[in-house]
Amino acid sequence: MFGTLKGRIFLILVALAVAAGFLIKNGIKLGLDLQGGMYLALEITDPNQTLTKEAKKDATDQALQVIRNRIDQFGVSEPLIQKVGDDRIVVQLPGIRDEERAKGIIERTAFLEFKLVKPTRELISGLGRVDRAILASSGTVVEATPDTTKQTQGPSPMDLLFKQQRDSAGAQGAAQDTTAADSADAALPAAGEKGHPLGSLLLESGSEGEMLVDVATVNKYLALPEVQRQLPRGVQLLWAAKPQGRGAELYRSLYVLEAEAFMKGSALENADAGRDPQFGQTIVTFQLNRRGGRTFERMTGKHIGDRIAIILDNQVQSAPVVQGQIGARGQIEMGQSPMEEARDLALVLRAGSLPAPIHIIEQRSVGPALGADSIAKGKLAGIVGILLVLLIMVGVYRLAGVLSVIALAGYVLLVLGGLALFNATLTAPGIAGFILSVGMAVDANVLIFERVREELLLGRTNRVAVEDGFRHAMSAIVDSNITTIITGLILFQVGTGPVRGFAVTLTIGILASFFSAVFVTRTLFMIYLARKAPSAPISI
Repeated sequence: MFGTLKGRIFLILVALAVAAGFLIKNGIKLGLDLQGGMYLALEITDPNQTLTKEAKKDATDQALQVIRNRIDQFGVSEPLIQKVGDDRIVVQLPGIRDEERAKGIIERTAFLEFKLVKPTRELISGLGRVDRAILASSGTVVEATPDTTKQTQGPSPMDLLFKQQRDSAGAQGAAQDTTAADSADAALPAAGEKGHPLGSLLLESGSEGEMLVDVATVNKYLALPEVQRQLPRGVQLLWAAKPQGRGAELYRSLYVLEAEAFMKGSALENADAGRDPQFGQTIVTFQLNRRGGRTFERMTGKHIGDRIAIILDNQVQSAPVVQGQIGARGQIEMGQSPMEEARDLALVLRAGSLPAPIHIIEQRSVGPALGADSIAKGKLAGIVGILLVLLIMVGVYRLAGVLSVIALAGYVLLVLGGLALFNATLTAPGIAGFILSVGMAVDANVLIFERVREELLLGRTNRVAVEDGFRHAMSAIVDSNITTIITGLILFQVGTGPVRGFAVTLTIGILASFFSAVFVTRTLFMIYLARKAPSAPISI
């Protein structure tokens, strides 16, 4: 069918129509360097060097999929998310404007846990031992006497502490619990008084298992190995995600929790942001899978009246009191947080948690003005280059040059349609690849026309000269195109974003140029010869 003139014309029209259809439907996606946006290079965090090379590679593969899911749900148009090497992930977000929000979604580990809240007395009962460890680590020696605390060899505890007043009832209760637990603690004053380091920082919140504290100072104490050794076994201390105001001061809740989680985020199936119709606060509702639902139902049934902490990335998002047995649905209370924050939280929960924390090792921002300038200069370079090619081809090969120009117009449509077909992203190097492929298309025409000239000089008829010219030039055209395509494939395989953009555009352009030079130009010659007398000379 395609050996006849009508068949060839039909194929060309179909190819151009398909290319135009994809171009209209999908359009051309612009890359980061053309429309602006953000570039991030990420790596798995392994400060203690505990991950093997293979484990780090697997963690990177998992993180790549999680980040891709998050970005897809975030709604960025044509992001580029790819693995580079064994342990690096490159993320390009064209057109992104809220960069901090995007970074927060990408970096968040989103490790979800559910733990039981333990009574505050389990911590307070050990405060005496903890405080003595703090004072000892600061060089202050505390000697137990019946009614006093004697301090030597170091600064006064008041020089070390951020003084905070507790209400007298809470202080007395804490002191009683401490005395009952350990008689040696009588050497220390009551919580909240001078000489009681950690106790002076604990402010009862009125909720079981929760205390309001000054974060910076308590974190300093809790980081001490001596303090960690004195904490009760099976107890974990975690901060609330949001601070609370008490008077003119801001404090953060410190929760006393069971060390082991009874359920983790792997049981989560879905999450959605919304508002509580009763209290108007922002919430994220979640749905557990069947196994997780059974576990949640069993635990809430056993702990009615207790509190369950919902923990995300080692911060307590909420710790509601269990009012009754709960099945596969629950909610995370976020107070008066913006709805956008709740949507982002629901997004990362749906996408799943990262296998390990990641950190940004490189970040670049590309402004839209730079992208617009690149587009303008790319257009100018393309127009100037194509016009020069057209003038040279028409000037040197006359009518044959005009036929090649017509074929070149079809080539441009085929390349743009090919980019739209594969949803390829056009970058500044991609524009360079496109212009280079224009030169390749013209180069094929030059080879063909020179061979046709040689055949005409040998006395061949017009039709035979054209047939032999195309046939003899074919081997050189195929060789050059195949080697260029192989180069493009190698660049695509080993290169990063801009280089891959160049490789994609170049490869599509080479395929289109081959079709244009070998098939379209030859068809145009056949149409021309069919309307021309066999003996009339060809203008070439």
